[in-house]
Amino acid sequence: MSASPTSNVLAFPAPTPEQSRDFMAAKLSYHADAWDVAEDLRNGIEAIVVIDTRSPAHYAAGHVPGALSFPHRTMDEHSTAHLDRSKVYVTYCDGIGCNGSTKGAYKLARLGFQVKEMLGGLDFWIRDGQPVATGPERGQMPTARPAIECAC
Repeated sequence: MSASPTSNVLAFPAPTPEQSRDFMAAKLSYHADAWDVAEDLRNGIEAIVVIDTRSPAHYAAGHVPGALSFPHRTMDEHSTAHLDRSKVYVTYCDGIGCNGSTKGAYKLARLGFQVKEMLGGLDFWIRDGQPVATGPERGQMPTARPAIECAC
C-alpha cells in the first residue's frame, strides 16, 4: 500500500469564503490595475490623480498620459501642500522590479492622502497596449481604446 501524495497547495488550509471575500476586497482597496486606470482616464474620472513617482528624466522618456510627475523622493509636507485631499492618488513606477510607487503611496498616505498603487507600473501599462506620452508635459489620455482587450 503506497502513501497518498501530499498536497503543497493544501498544506495550509484554504480560507473560508467570507475570509477570502474580505481579503480580496481589502486587496482591491490598495491596488488598481493599468486597464482600470486607463478606463478612468479615458472616461474623464476626476476623482483620481495618477502620479508617476519616478525621476523627471524617466517621466520625460515615457509616462501615462495625464500623469503628474512627482518623484517620491521629493514628497513631503511642503511639496504636497498643493494637492487636493478630496482626490484618490494612484501611484506608479517602472513595474514590479521597482518600489517607487510603493514609497510614493506610503509617503502620501503618511501625509493624510488617500492612495492606491497601480499594479505592474508602466511595464503593465505598455503590455496592455495603452498609449505613452513623452516629454515633460502631462499630455492627455486619448478617448480611443486600444485594439486589444484586457484579459482580466
